Amino acid sequence: MEGFLTDEQRQMMKVATQTVDDLPPSQKPHSVLLEHLPKVSAGGKASGASNAVKHRRSHAGRSIRSKKDGGGGKGNWGKLIDTDGDYHIDRNDPNYDSGEEPFELVGATLSDPLDDYKKAAASIINEYFSTGDVDVAAADLIELGSSEYHPYFIKRLVSVAMDRHDKEKEMASVLLSALYADVINPNQIRDGFVLLLESADDFVVDIPDAVNVLALFLARAVVDDILPPAFLPRAAKALPITSKGYQVVQTAEKSYLSAAHHAELVERRWGGQTRTTVEEVKKKIADILNEYVETGETYEACRCVRELGVSFFHHEVVKRALVTALENHAAEAPILKLLKEAASENLISSSQMVKGFSRLRESLDDLALDIPSARTKFDLIVPKAVSGGWLDASFGYPSGECGRQQIEDEKLKRFKEDIVTIIHEYFNSDDIPELIRSLEDLGAPEYNPIFLKKLITLALDRKNHEKEMASVLLSSLHIEMFTTEDVADGFVMLLESAEDTALDILDASNELALFLARAVIDDVLAPFNLEEISSKLRPNSSGTETVKMARSLIFARHAGERLLRCWGGGSGWAVEDAKDKISNLLEEYESSGLVSEACKCIHELGMPFFNHEVVKKALVMGMEKKKDKMMLDLLQESFGEGLITTNQMTKGFTRVKDGLEDLALDIPNAKEKFKDYVEHGKKNGWVSSSFVTSLTEDANLG
Repeated sequence: MEGFLTDEQRQMMKVATQTVDDLPPSQKPHSVLLEHLPKVSAGGKASGASNAVKHRRSHAGRSIRSKKDGGGGKGNWGKLIDTDGDYHIDRNDPNYDSGEEPFELVGATLSDPLDDYKKAAASIINEYFSTGDVDVAAADLIELGSSEYHPYFIKRLVSVAMDRHDKEKEMASVLLSALYADVINPNQIRDGFVLLLESADDFVVDIPDAVNVLALFLARAVVDDILPPAFLPRAAKALPITSKGYQVVQTAEKSYLSAAHHAELVERRWGGQTRTTVEEVKKKIADILNEYVETGETYEACRCVRELGVSFFHHEVVKRALVTALENHAAEAPILKLLKEAASENLISSSQMVKGFSRLRESLDDLALDIPSARTKFDLIVPKAVSGGWLDASFGYPSGECGRQQIEDEKLKRFKEDIVTIIHEYFNSDDIPELIRSLEDLGAPEYNPIFLKKLITLALDRKNHEKEMASVLLSSLHIEMFTTEDVADGFVMLLESAEDTALDILDASNELALFLARAVIDDVLAPFNLEEISSKLRPNSSGTETVKMARSLIFARHAGERLLRCWGGGSGWAVEDAKDKISNLLEEYESSGLVSEACKCIHELGMPFFNHEVVKKALVMGMEKKKDKMMLDLLQESFGEGLITTNQMTKGFTRVKDGLEDLALDIPNAKEKFKDYVEHGKKNGWVSSSFVTSLTEDANLG
């Protein structure tokens, strides 16, 4: 071995060995290499060789028995480095080889896709706040994928901006507007703000003014048209009154969106914009198009559109250009030329082109009021755009009357498919507000009678519990969405097919009569509506017999109580119980005068569709016990907090009006009192204008 060492190395090794030998045993450094080198005696034999253990460890850590006296064996180094003990791996050894370590199975932790998404989203947001590049942020989010998690992106973006300067808050709002529809769909925007509202109580721990800041973000989203105004009352209904999220909604609605010139104030609240406002962009687009129609310079118009720097908003260019073509026949040819050129230069992307056409198609009914031929002209433009190759053929807008009928048929088909899912979900969850949101999202109020028919048809084939749920839902829909005409038309459709229904459900006629009678008891229909329904049915048919049966049920003794419980309990019992609870809470309020406690009790009833009963009983109690101011204060607070809607207020006032003749027998000045109440309600915006008009024309109050 020494033959391989230089003189200098031999000297260093000698000094090291002497140094180690001079140390006491306890202080000698542990070295596997030194342990494995044999000690040679004067006779030249390795001492202890005969006592060496004939085992070693392979690279895999297995113990392998050496052949007797060493020497042979595959993978055996022989007797020279057989040791006096088990083989030991020292990681400090200069010759340490990690491959000699025994293999060990380690359990790998599966990554959570949502956690991965949140980490990537945080990186995108931080980079955006550093660069301010909307297009890059949008591209990164598209590349990230996992669009089902986009609500969490919205929550993260806004929550990070809330704790930063006004500049970042403005940047966050601009990015949301840019991502709307193209990258993040409207439902995901809505869900993102729901997550924010639900987390408001957590935000205030770290951000003292979180309620005000989040309210401003909410108001800005409404002003920028990425959230509908209807989102606010829906969110308020779904949130606990005591939550910070509820306060956020109230602040946004009352402090920001109710103010004069609120749009301009909200847009400039964070000290100006990082980008041009939506309204300013729209004005610039209009100016570009007007100038183009006059000059016909396509290249210049494309240059101006490019310089706007709002590629995510090019659908507005498309829509505005098409409106110009519809308004001015002479402008149609140059406008189509401009759009074709913009598409061929990739100035306006295919998705932006389709979105612009789609937005115009959705507004054709309104346009037709000013441009009667708008729909016909649009039907002619679409095929030209598709054949010219600058509008995606998937836009698929059939032309002419036949095409419109195809679209209407397809829309109805999708509506019927969607409502079956919505109704089944309601029967499983009993969540009326969610059903109303889903139905509003479909955006087809003309199909309300069809929904009613499907609701009751599905309930007929289920248990009494679902029948009760259907009746309660119908009452709520009548308050929030459906007109009396919608309900009546729905029952006409049901009764017209009653004979077919009876083939599958033997007791269908009796069940339909109960549904019809219950609708009258719940004030969804008036008794005279039964006559109107009957007049639309074939004489002597199963439908007319069902109406007669319903009429007999209504005028039977104790009809109200019996029909409320016709399905064997359920919410029918709850309505009766609610009446008692409303009476009790009003009496307790009269004694204590605690408005907040009374509002809390109204909220805990959990029957918003029945709050007209609160209005009715409060007004009557005010008359009877001369507690006018106290009861009006309660109604004002309930209305201000969104507990009692205008529809519920109007219905409550209407019910008192209908019973004034009977009230006047016990309260001589009932009519005068009621006129004062109506004037107070009108002043504070409680009741609808149509109700006030009907009272003005009512001779009974003259």
